[in-house]
Amino acid sequence: MNLEILYEDNHLIAVNKSGHDLVQGDSSGDEPLSDKVKEYIKQKYNKPGDVYLGIAHRLDRPVTGIVLFARTTKALTRLNKMFQDREVKKTYWAIVQELPEEDEATLRHFMLKDSEKNKSYAFPKMRKGAKEAVLSYKMISSSSRYHLLEIDLQTGRHHQIRAQLAKIGCPIRGDLKYGSPRSNPDGGISLHARSLQFIHPVKQESVRIIAPVPGEDNLWREFANIIS
Repeated sequence: MNLEILYEDNHLIAVNKSGHDLVQGDSSGDEPLSDKVKEYIKQKYNKPGDVYLGIAHRLDRPVTGIVLFARTTKALTRLNKMFQDREVKKTYWAIVQELPEEDEATLRHFMLKDSEKNKSYAFPKMRKGAKEAVLSYKMISSSSRYHLLEIDLQTGRHHQIRAQLAKIGCPIRGDLKYGSPRSNPDGGISLHARSLQFIHPVKQESVRIIAPVPGEDNLWREFANIIS
C-alpha cells in the first residue's frame, strides 16, 4: 500500500496526500484516501471488522500535503472544535509564475462559492452570502521562472488560497480553473499543505507535522534544494 505516514499514535494519523487522491469518496467512485488509511490501520494492527476513522479537514483533490485523521471519536470531536476555533496553524506552499506586487502581505476578501461550477470567487467588498477569507503570504524563494510563496491560512473557505492568489494576479502553477495558462504534467496543481501545528487533542502536547514536497516534480525538488 503506497501511503506516506507522517504522524501516528493511538488517537491521530497524518498522511502525505498525493495530487491524485480524494480525501473522501465522491461520485467518481475512485477509492478515497480515507479508505486507504483504514485498510492500513486494519492490516498493521490486525483489527477485525470496520476501522473507525474521522475526517477533521480536507484538501482539494489536486492539492498535495498533510491530511490529518482522527482514530477515535474523542479525538475527532476535539479536532473539529480546534479547526473551527482556528487553533490549528495551517501552512501551505504555493508555486506561482507571476511575481506578487508585495513580497509579503495579508489578503482579505469576501468569497462566494458557485457549487455548480465547483469554483469560488473572491471580492474586495462584502456581498450578500459571502464569507470573509483571510490569509497571509510571504515569498520565500524564486527560480528563473517561478516563485515560492509560504501561506498562513487563517480561514478555511472553499478553494480559498487558489481564488485569493488568482485575484491578485498570481494563479497557482497548473491551476487551469483559476487562470494558470497551462496544466502540470501530472494534472495536479502546485499547492502543498506543508505543515500543521497544534496542541494534541488528547495528550495536550505540542505537535508539528511537516510534509515533504512531491519528489516526482522537478520544480518542487528544485525549490526544496534551494531552501534546505
